[in-house]
Amino acid sequence: MSDNVIIFDTTLRDGEQSPGCSMTMPEKLKVAEALVELGVDVIEAGFPIASPGDFEAVRAVAQKFGDRTTICGLARCRKDDIERAAEALQGIAKPRIHVFLATSPIHMQYKLKMAEQEIVKAAVEHVQMAKSFCDNIEFSPEDAARTELDFLCEVVEKAIAAGATTVNIPDTVGYATPTHYFNVITYLKQHVSNIGQAVISTHCHNDLGLAVANSLAAVEAGARQVECTINGLGERAGNAALEEIVMALKTRHDYYNVSTRINTPKLCKTSHLVSSITGMLVQRNKAIVGQNAFAHEAGIHQHGMLQNRATYEIMKSEDVGFVGENMVLGKHSGRHAFRARVTELGYTLDETQLQKVFDDFIALADKKKHVYDADIVALIDKQSNVTAERWKLVQFHIAAGTGTIPTATVELRDEKHPNEPLSYRDAAIGDGPVDAVCKAMERIIGVTAELKDYQVRAVSGGEDAQGEATVEINYLGRRYHGKAVSTDILEASALAYLKALNKAVAENPSEKTEPGV
Repeated sequence: MSDNVIIFDTTLRDGEQSPGCSMTMPEKLKVAEALVELGVDVIEAGFPIASPGDFEAVRAVAQKFGDRTTICGLARCRKDDIERAAEALQGIAKPRIHVFLATSPIHMQYKLKMAEQEIVKAAVEHVQMAKSFCDNIEFSPEDAARTELDFLCEVVEKAIAAGATTVNIPDTVGYATPTHYFNVITYLKQHVSNIGQAVISTHCHNDLGLAVANSLAAVEAGARQVECTINGLGERAGNAALEEIVMALKTRHDYYNVSTRINTPKLCKTSHLVSSITGMLVQRNKAIVGQNAFAHEAGIHQHGMLQNRATYEIMKSEDVGFVGENMVLGKHSGRHAFRARVTELGYTLDETQLQKVFDDFIALADKKKHVYDADIVALIDKQSNVTAERWKLVQFHIAAGTGTIPTATVELRDEKHPNEPLSYRDAAIGDGPVDAVCKAMERIIGVTAELKDYQVRAVSGGEDAQGEATVEINYLGRRYHGKAVSTDILEASALAYLKALNKAVAENPSEKTEPGV
């Protein structure tokens, strides 16, 4: 049995299905690039039949990275789905088509309205069809964890005979427990005669908080591919978190005796990128990549750490690229020192990107006494915004206080005006200063959105810390997010809201009214 576990990342497919986590094509390419650098074996780039946008995104990811890692497209057991996936992956060196069909009694009865032998026939037919387009075929019996074992064995055996090279056993609704899931994988190995001809894969959801535990149980039982996402993004409560799977296998190599190809010092960087793009904040106590993952408050812990880090840390922070709040630079630090620190933090920036981040750093250093590693990462995240934004904030003024009506005056510049960039000004009142500035921007752009979520946190310590604002809005039934940082939380809030508005109007240009004056 192989001692290597294939890491199959589905952040761009299942992760993006999480409400409010939709990405633009440039953002998907940015995440895909990070996943390639991280060392994932397979990137599930999307569901090509779902929409023209999904097709183009899968096609773009495949064309750019299909010679460096396996790129996968998802398809139902339908002719049109498979042909669309094959078209999106056409011409690349490492394509994979992933076909799926539900097999649990509840899905067969209420969703598919198909009998068992109809399911088997459809699975075989469509695996064979996918095989006619490429050799690397994955088959998933959806809701496998709630499928009767003998029927599951029959479907899996015949899918492998039809040409499936990977058989994925999804816990689609997060129903399994570790022992249950271990037994499912074990039963397949014992009762599927040709199971040795395919890689057994896991795909676990986190509805009971057991996605990672179930995935690891499957590895222990002999599975050699794990499907997972960065930060555990995904439908409902999410998927198994890639960073937790990888570090569990690495830290407890003595127990699992398997390895992955993941470049673990890039885990935190990739986590920050996905969080920044999707707007899904990582909880402070999140394993591996959370802000508190390597923090020690209790005196007895601190004493032990001073004597030997291994007393209370089972991993080294540098092994996952964790960035704390070490004070490293000030306003007199030069460009060479700044470049060196950026490299030490695990980031590779070209000259243009480095100059932009350095300019932001100098501006920040004029406002703050000390600039921390976390501040530098926030500045890099700010520049990683790959969406071309139409509206730019030029200036704003807010009047607010006890006994007064919060009022905001805002000036925005239309960067994509047909002739030349043109500025617009307007004012609005609101329930508070943030509400007022948001309404003023809406008046200028000519849209009205519903604020669904608004959060502010400190990037680093100290009274002069940068504030990071994250917003999520609802516009025309879809959710858009924005994130921005500034030492002024009102400015950060305005910039974050404007980012969300920019995304909304970019996707719905025909719904936007003319700008105000």
